Amino acid sequence: MKTALILIAIIASAAVAYSFRNKVTPEKKAAMIAATPKSFYDLSYTDINGKTVSMADYKGKYVLCVNVASKCGHTPQYSKLEALYEKHKGKLVIIGFPCNQFLGQEPGSENEIQEFCTKNYGVTFPLASKVDVKGNNQHPVYTWLMNKESNGVSDDKVEWNFHKVLVSPEGQWLKAFSAGSDPMDVEASIK
Repeated sequence: MKTALILIAIIASAAVAYSFRNKVTPEKKAAMIAATPKSFYDLSYTDINGKTVSMADYKGKYVLCVNVASKCGHTPQYSKLEALYEKHKGKLVIIGFPCNQFLGQEPGSENEIQEFCTKNYGVTFPLASKVDVKGNNQHPVYTWLMNKESNGVSDDKVEWNFHKVLVSPEGQWLKAFSAGSDPMDVEASIK
């Protein structure tokens, strides 16, 4: 029992220290926002195979951005995300952004992540290379998604793996869905 309490204290201390280490100063946040394009379609990401993909490739479709992880309690959401993608493929693109910022729940390489997603969940929707969705190295896509100053609509915060943000076919920020929300809840927002 005593060992368990010590272990819990060590983990809690490490989590607190990590959160302060990754804290973004107001100056850094302002610089990140200033460097982020105001149009969603001016953004790009590197896919899991190393190819640069422009968000402009998705004009006319809804885009659901999801930070994903292979060792999370929400990982089974991959199945429903794939079902949602297959059902609405003509008008919806789902992009999985692997992220290792939440208790190290995405430790694998891009090859390991892709193999895991394909083998275990049959994922065919696009996957990005690993990114940071918060903090000093926040990916520009997430800077746009999380900041009203960039997206013109809403501030948001990624609290955990499988946080979802929906962008309209016109490139407008539409709605955020919490990590624990059912991916099928997105259907009510796509027309």
